[in-house]
Amino acid sequence: MPPRHHQVVTPALIPLDQAHPLLSNFSSFLTVAIHNLLFYRGIYPATTFLSTRAYNLPVHQNRHPKVCTWITDAVTSVNNQLISGHVSRIVIVLHAPLSGLPEPSSPTLSQSQTYLKPLPPPGAVLERWLFDVSRFPAWPHKPKESSVKAMSDYGRMLGKEAKIEESREKHVADTSVNWTDVNEQLRGVLRRMAITAEKMDALPEGCTFTVAVELREAGLAPIGHPQAWIPSEPNLQPASKSRSAPGEDVGGAKTTPIRSVQAGPLFFECWVEEGKAKEGFLSPEPVPYSQESEL
Repeated sequence: MPPRHHQVVTPALIPLDQAHPLLSNFSSFLTVAIHNLLFYRGIYPATTFLSTRAYNLPVHQNRHPKVCTWITDAVTSVNNQLISGHVSRIVIVLHAPLSGLPEPSSPTLSQSQTYLKPLPPPGAVLERWLFDVSRFPAWPHKPKESSVKAMSDYGRMLGKEAKIEESREKHVADTSVNWTDVNEQLRGVLRRMAITAEKMDALPEGCTFTVAVELREAGLAPIGHPQAWIPSEPNLQPASKSRSAPGEDVGGAKTTPIRSVQAGPLFFECWVEEGKAKEGFLSPEPVPYSQESEL
């Protein structure tokens, strides 16, 4: 089950030669997870996706350049916040269409897309897919040095030495992380997300999505230029010391656990929250229309 908001956890401390590839692997996983989720929840037409493989699993990747660029930039920004050690949760939020739901053009509707009243407000939160990374491994750094600088310096050093094949292999071989176990765990998450997403009622056409991060209690808000992040709406703000109750869309009306991942130093949990706005407007059974509504 999802952990409580105020749960205090202490991340495992691992050396940089383990943290760097682990962070890169998680970033790749998150990219695949977002693309796959957009396919299974029908955010974009199925024809805009390519079928490929990742973690020895069939997955789907959107082929529109702007979508790919947006996801890559979003994951890079999330990655930078993970390096800072300020992130508690990563959230993929699916919203209702910004212009409202389309009116049915005929009395014959899809079994899984029958619209009922009341309709959700434009942009309402329908689903939140969460990754609790509050126990994501940390790495050592000098007292006056940030974890971001330590990781950046190590990345540059590794990049230089990787020009020599023997040196690159040495850095990979010296890590004690069981990569077979890590990849198997990440494959399990992708599979469970796909199964869960397929079983859920289809969303209406025109839904949108975004990526958010929830910060730790002591986490600093990501500010600077260019501004990659903006504050979430009050209804999506988690509980904190200055806010006793979470926003109305945090927690949702229904929570479905996906999977917990524990592979060596890597530990995170994943689940999906279905929003209150989703209740009452989707039904698995068709609703007959009156004669007046057919005209």
